[in-house]
Amino acid sequence: MSFQSKLPRRTFLKGLGTTMALPMLEIMRPATIQAADNQPKHPNRMAFVFTPNGVIQPSWKPKETGENYVLPKTLQPLESFKSELTVFSNLMQDNGRAKGDGPGDHARCASTYLTGAHPYKTSGANIRAGVSVDQAAATQIGYKTRLSSLELGIERGRNAGNCDSGYSCAYSSNVSWKSPTTPMAKEIHPRLVFERLFGSKDEDPKTRAQRDLFRKSILDLVSADAKQLQKKLGQTDRRKIDEYFNSIRELELRIARSAEASRQAPPDIELPNDVPRDFEQHVKLMFDLMVLAFQTDSTRISTFMVGNAGSNRAYRMVDVKEGWHSLSHHRNEQPKIDQLQKIDQYLVEQFAYFLGKLQSVKEGEGTLLDNCMIVYGSGLGDGNRHTHHDLPILLAGRAGGTIQPGRHIKLEEETPLNNLFLSMLDRMDAKIEKIGDSSGRLKVLEG
Repeated sequence: MSFQSKLPRRTFLKGLGTTMALPMLEIMRPATIQAADNQPKHPNRMAFVFTPNGVIQPSWKPKETGENYVLPKTLQPLESFKSELTVFSNLMQDNGRAKGDGPGDHARCASTYLTGAHPYKTSGANIRAGVSVDQAAATQIGYKTRLSSLELGIERGRNAGNCDSGYSCAYSSNVSWKSPTTPMAKEIHPRLVFERLFGSKDEDPKTRAQRDLFRKSILDLVSADAKQLQKKLGQTDRRKIDEYFNSIRELELRIARSAEASRQAPPDIELPNDVPRDFEQHVKLMFDLMVLAFQTDSTRISTFMVGNAGSNRAYRMVDVKEGWHSLSHHRNEQPKIDQLQKIDQYLVEQFAYFLGKLQSVKEGEGTLLDNCMIVYGSGLGDGNRHTHHDLPILLAGRAGGTIQPGRHIKLEEETPLNNLFLSMLDRMDAKIEKIGDSSGRLKVLEG
């Protein structure tokens, strides 16, 4: 019998009331398991990134299928992750279609994206959609982590009023639904997300201000505990802890600089002081926070809305001055199509940044990305025609070796997107037999 000392899986550093979760370390594994298996067992994580206005399909969809496919123009920023990527064709959300309800495809594209349920058309309080895949998983496995799930976004949302042709703003502002009548509001403030992960979410503003005044960093408060921990670790774990602490410190500094910049620069729109005015900075901070949430096992489930349904943001950083939603009704005018393609590609570049951060985190013999399932896509196929079939859907990661990526998979036409979600839920150990209009699993994921 081995008497090698070890740390509990849920180990925290503590100092002056601050509690900080640690990433998975080799020393946390029982010695008997380490002796029997040199490959650490890490949990799977899953995230869903939503973009609101569909894509320009000819620049998105590969012409070839299988492993020997060529990434088209919009997806070229993902070239270095091609071996970790699965591109799908012919997935659909049938309940995003009108079904007698008339216009409102943007609201339906968001509310059906992860639920597969047709939303009840109302602008009142009697909203009804379905349980989303992330919350279905959270119900089953959320107890294993401090946060059952994490909902993030870029644009402020609201759950009242009419936002799209008689559909409640709740449908346009949320992709995560805890129950058919309860959307999970997203957080757009990087600092508040950070405090939810690493501080008390119940602190009042006065307490938080006092804490911020008297401390330089979370790491300063837990430094004594950290030094004691370092003495117990091997070389690999010490390096992992150093990398983790550096990422925490860097993110704290970036959030502080972002908040300071927001206070100093006169805003042209109404934003809280700690929300970056710069879109790219905001998106990357949120991606960084998702990586930290997964790295620390604070949660294994997350959603991220890059924009609310029908987002009309202008992307001047790529020389697109007209609103995104307005452009999406391009009527086959080539100049508008070209501008839309620029937006599509720019957002894919931000997604590539996220995958790079996941891949930079080592877990056992692999990376954090190896133990993830990251969906990127939209509930609209063609924004001009408001189609809900052949959705632009990417899946990154290997789910602990249970998915064979590096392929363009062309499925049968009108394959429910929820079949992919069922397959992901299986890999999260969530015992769910049906979600939305699912009709089975995608066995093709295994190769």
